[in-house]
Amino acid sequence: MPSLSKIKLKSFVFALVLSFILTAIIYFLFSSEYFMSLDTFVQLTILFSLVLLVSFVLTHVYLKLFIENKIKEIYKSIIPQKKISSNKLISTNMEDLVNQLKTYSIESQTEIKSMQEKENFRRNFIGNLAHELKTPLFTSQSYLLTLIDGALKDDKINLKYLKIAEKAVERLIFIVKDLDLITKLESENMNLEKSNFNLVSIINNVFEMLEIQAKKKNISLIIDSKLKRVNVNADQEKIHQVLTNLIENSVKYGKQDGTTEISIEDLIEDKLIIRITDNGKGIKKEHFERLFERFYRVERSGNRSTGGSGLGLAIVKHIIDAHNEKIYVESDFGVGSEFSFSLQKSN
Repeated sequence: MPSLSKIKLKSFVFALVLSFILTAIIYFLFSSEYFMSLDTFVQLTILFSLVLLVSFVLTHVYLKLFIENKIKEIYKSIIPQKKISSNKLISTNMEDLVNQLKTYSIESQTEIKSMQEKENFRRNFIGNLAHELKTPLFTSQSYLLTLIDGALKDDKINLKYLKIAEKAVERLIFIVKDLDLITKLESENMNLEKSNFNLVSIINNVFEMLEIQAKKKNISLIIDSKLKRVNVNADQEKIHQVLTNLIENSVKYGKQDGTTEISIEDLIEDKLIIRITDNGKGIKKEHFERLFERFYRVERSGNRSTGGSGLGLAIVKHIIDAHNEKIYVESDFGVGSEFSFSLQKSN
């Protein structure tokens, strides 16, 4: 019967075997004259039925009262009460119980792994943040203390030391601003203010902003687009931030007399792909997986000549993800890199 649980089926089989044994003993040892006067088949049937009933009841009661209670205790001690539905009885079927425990074990392992990953991420984040803040803090502190100790009166170095301290403070402000921005981007309340705008105009605006920085390395900023107007539908301010971060990184890690080229191409019918390509240092493939993590740097040395907050690519990834678009990386170490992302065309 489908409704018959395995625990009851086992009780029945046990009672059946026990009945045969007890029936044989009772028949041979405790038969009375009246009982013996009945037909043999009737005698056996009556004895077997009575013994079967008693055996089944006793066996099932024993299993119900003792075994099932023990199973419940074990089940409750392993699985938290919040995991057990209040209107759901605990199964006494061993297979069901094993399956439930396996499921709980897998869920627990997944939860533990997730917690460990979050803990590692938190530990790395705090360590990286402390490292990023430590350098400008100690720099500004050391130069200011030198000025306080008497260097302020030395006209040859006082202005120089103040400017170094100011740059260190600017670096701190830059890091804090980027932290504030990425916190807003990660919040669920981030709203994109999408509009139709000319992407070429935004790229030219970023070029103008980074022109002085590029000239220091004699890097040529090129836009490979015959069209003067390419309209897209996105959050203009945030896409401006994406282009600024990517082009600025290209200039930072670009080589002397190099190039940074922006190209705009059709991806599919309603999508564009924007490529930022340079012939700079390039990135080793071992760094690709963690490239968009907060504070992750390809340069692992303590002396980082390129500066920055270490949050630029993380901010880029969050903005592109918020637009439900994709970002891609291709790079050959010593040859150059290409960062590309997709955008929605405007209607």
